[in-house]
Amino acid sequence: MNEKYKILFDPIKIGPVTSKNRFYQVPHCTGMGWQRPNMLASMREVKAEGGWGVVNTEYCSIHPSSDDLPHAYASLWDKSDIKAHHKMTTKVHNHGALAGVELWYSGANASSQYTRLAPLDVNSRPNLKGLPFQSRKMDKQDFSDLRRWFKQAAIRAREAEFDIIYAYANHSYLLHNFQRSDINDRNDAYGGNTKGRSKFLKEIIEILKEEAGSQMGVAIRFSPDEDNQNDPNETLDFFNEISEMPDLWDLTPSNWDIELGSSRFTDEGDNLQFIDHIKKITTKPVVAVGRFTSVDAMVSIIKKELVDIIGAARPSIADPFLPKKIEEDRIEDIRECIGCNICYTGDQLGVPIRCTQNPTMGEEWRRGWHPEILPPKKTNDSILVIGCGPSGLEAAHSLGKRDFTVLAAEAKNTTGGRVVSESNLPSLNAWIRVKDYREQQFLKLPNVDIFLNSKMNVKDIIDSEVEHVVFATGSDWRSDGFGRSNTRPIKHLLENTNVFNPDDIMKGDLPSGNVVVFDDDYYYLAPIISEMLQKKGCKVTYVTTSSVVCEFGNYTSEQYNYQKSLLNSGVKLIFSKNILSYSDKEIELSCMYSNKISTINADALVMITSRLPNDSLYYELCNEYDTRSKFKSVKRIGDCLAPATIASAIYDGRKYAMELQDEFSENYLFKRDSNLNI
Repeated sequence: MNEKYKILFDPIKIGPVTSKNRFYQVPHCTGMGWQRPNMLASMREVKAEGGWGVVNTEYCSIHPSSDDLPHAYASLWDKSDIKAHHKMTTKVHNHGALAGVELWYSGANASSQYTRLAPLDVNSRPNLKGLPFQSRKMDKQDFSDLRRWFKQAAIRAREAEFDIIYAYANHSYLLHNFQRSDINDRNDAYGGNTKGRSKFLKEIIEILKEEAGSQMGVAIRFSPDEDNQNDPNETLDFFNEISEMPDLWDLTPSNWDIELGSSRFTDEGDNLQFIDHIKKITTKPVVAVGRFTSVDAMVSIIKKELVDIIGAARPSIADPFLPKKIEEDRIEDIRECIGCNICYTGDQLGVPIRCTQNPTMGEEWRRGWHPEILPPKKTNDSILVIGCGPSGLEAAHSLGKRDFTVLAAEAKNTTGGRVVSESNLPSLNAWIRVKDYREQQFLKLPNVDIFLNSKMNVKDIIDSEVEHVVFATGSDWRSDGFGRSNTRPIKHLLENTNVFNPDDIMKGDLPSGNVVVFDDDYYYLAPIISEMLQKKGCKVTYVTTSSVVCEFGNYTSEQYNYQKSLLNSGVKLIFSKNILSYSDKEIELSCMYSNKISTINADALVMITSRLPNDSLYYELCNEYDTRSKFKSVKRIGDCLAPATIASAIYDGRKYAMELQDEFSENYLFKRDSNLNI
């Protein structure tokens, strides 16, 4: 191990338990929760195997009235939950790590759509996710019930052999709401001044400490950055009331869009500015996240005494073996998080977590995938990978690690495909890590040959003398308007020479003057291109068939920031309008609701609607030759098969590599996890 990194591997005492190092996987959502206990246990086990000193669950409900479905959460309601959690704690302990559980009660932030029980809160408040439900104001019996529920959950956590238990007092959940004078309007012992508003959290901490005894440390997830205009010291006063009560402080900004900020809007370590003063107030260890991927930055914040422990959610997802690679002096092997937040979409969509950099994330149990260990090849077959974008790179990388002979042909003078193009857009530079990591791995794989400037034709493929051919030739953006809102090309569009698509923009072919950017894609490219053109001197109007900017950004915690950014940059926004035609600088628009027609003038139009797979060479090969007699397999993967996210392309590359010579590959589709309480 590099001497300067040894400080990261100091043992850290957390109350009665000790973490073997300073690497701490904080509670993070998984899209698995109580519904998929086997997937959850296997995923957390890989983190422990990778060297994390502490591995936590996601938020864990203490009672059925705290129900957040369709967002998956853990639970400790009854004995079946103990059994489910014990799967995880056993696997985590097998690798010498501590297991933590984040006890959570929702308040008005969840509406209990599954259990249909009204959640309790400081007062009767509207649901914060916009659903037409309100919480129930707590009475004396409710306080007694909640204390009992926390106590019972702590007992169950102890029986499940957890080492750390949390009280979740952040992100507008119940325990957080008591803290805030702008929310807590109670006139009883639990409201009013700081002592009153901190009373309930104190009671919960005391209950957890009593049940934890000498077996479990007690942690509090807390935000010290509340901005109360009436009393700027309010949060600090609150913290002083309880600063020495828990064994560990897990500190985060209260604003979810900041804590979970994507690399488009936040840099590594940006969170620290909101919490760096707390270490001066408490003697208890502090853990905080910051999407840390730089090992030197980790060491720096420890030495500066900003935190005691390096917290991580997304970096631990991108590379579960990050601590072990640092310990073994293999920094170059770390898969750095790119901050795209595709991991968060699992929670928001109610499906298992996934990751752009780590395609094995979420597939540890179902497919038996491991981020570092790949099954050896069964034969000496060779594979021709055509195209070295994200899908082709991952296929070649994974096949190479299985010890196959791989020939990868790329038509351009560099690998990376769309990753290179998109990472050159403003604030997406971190995405180049997708290419960099895989190219770095090729240096250790002499069985993988990359051929640049090698545009293939059918004869080249036939003459290659390989057993398997896989097309990873990507896709191109359309300019004709075809997309989710237009099933046919838009009138007069291709007759106009001032129509552009994202590929044109990323190649440097930029419009000028009054520019309309039409977004029927609903993700990041349209707002990024709009803002970029505005800053380059164009007068940009953003038109979308959606009712918001970057609608898919609701699932990546970016929508608010994208819309705010466009407004601040001066881009004009037009929502819920479709384009009917573009002729003689006049764009005809139709309202998505009323069909009312309107017009705007534009010198140029940028169409961001959909993509066409680059599959012509695949079909040419299949149509001219009996590929089954020449090759053992001919496949398409990634955007060449079905254009989607970069994460999907990389997953498809890994899937191809893992399923080659796997006769059971189709069986994984039918392997479904389920709760043990059946």
